[in-house]
Amino acid sequence: MELRDYQKDIVKRGVDVIVDHKLLYLQMEVRTGKTLTALSICEELGARSVLFITKKKAISSIQDDYNNFGFSFDITIINNESLHKVVGEFDILVSDEHHRNGSFPKPNKSTKLIKQRWANLPMIFLSGTPNAESYSQVYHQYWVSKHSPFKQWPSFYKWAIDFVNITTRNFGYADVKDYSNADYSKIKTYIDKHIITYTQKQAGFESNVNEHILHCDMSESTYNIMHTIKRDKIMQGRTGVIIADTAVKLQNKIHQLCGGSVILEDGTTAIIDHSKAEYIRDKFKGKKIGIFYKFKGELKILKHIFGDSLCSTLEEFNGTDKNIALQIISGREGISLREADALVYYNIDFSSISYFQSKDRMTTMNRQVNNVYWVFAKRGIEAKIYKSVINKKDYTVNMFKRDFELSK
Repeated sequence: MELRDYQKDIVKRGVDVIVDHKLLYLQMEVRTGKTLTALSICEELGARSVLFITKKKAISSIQDDYNNFGFSFDITIINNESLHKVVGEFDILVSDEHHRNGSFPKPNKSTKLIKQRWANLPMIFLSGTPNAESYSQVYHQYWVSKHSPFKQWPSFYKWAIDFVNITTRNFGYADVKDYSNADYSKIKTYIDKHIITYTQKQAGFESNVNEHILHCDMSESTYNIMHTIKRDKIMQGRTGVIIADTAVKLQNKIHQLCGGSVILEDGTTAIIDHSKAEYIRDKFKGKKIGIFYKFKGELKILKHIFGDSLCSTLEEFNGTDKNIALQIISGREGISLREADALVYYNIDFSSISYFQSKDRMTTMNRQVNNVYWVFAKRGIEAKIYKSVINKKDYTVNMFKRDFELSK
């Protein structure tokens, strides 16, 4: 195995950036080979020990890349949630899906820990979507390093004075400052020297994602529950009570019911309907599929209907003819489902990021067509969510309230 020509070029350029600035951001699109490129940069720099931070589900594939290429350095591959367990000294840090460190106005727990323990190290950041929601996500991604181009601004709030158009939003109970409108034209002059970008088009990818919308009849009992909680905002069942006394709760309960489960007031999950899982099983019989679900109850339903033909790890999926079920948020980044004949969405997430990232999981250099299937409950909420996220807009409670009024 060896790198593609464009990866070799990026490695050379990346080494220069690390030598000059100690901080490199590889903004490379899905399937263009961010991981191998970053590991190869570490090798060229003569690293002896590398800390690689990624998502839990991506650890095995990164370990495979490391093993297959025979790199000379030692590596520790860890997920963000386990950073507190890391011991040892490292020459360089690689942060995969680094946009996860872009929360604002305050950094999240793992971001603070990276800065606290490894700020002095040279760093390589990896992401195909570094600031998908707001350019204000930029600050804390660089803040983790003492070599940040924004080090003269020690906090986000001080940085925001110079880089953000700060406004005020009224939420009914209070006026809250909105820090989301950062000026990228100002930011760009500081971060350009750290960034190398590369797209699928530049890499020669010619694959198309063909999306198909399928509609499934749910059981009448499911529709009856939806009708009751819309009307009464509460429903007492045999095993517990469903309360939907606010727009947010109603939105979530309807969303859950469209997949055949619902979270009761006591926190337990009731399984209501197997219709959607049975539809998927029958529709895709004989095919090896990746299934994205939203709620934990949906995984229980899928396991019940698919039985031993369903797994939840990439190792088993790649090594057998089983189907795989992945939660949308945890499966949307850092993994490859190239062994799948198709991707099937059992449900849909409110986030437009989830839409754009997860549907590209099958893409490879040599694959010309990716078939993605969305299975929506008839008379459900999913079609409205889909209409929003394909236009790069998260599906909000205000949208739900609007749609709910239109459907009354």
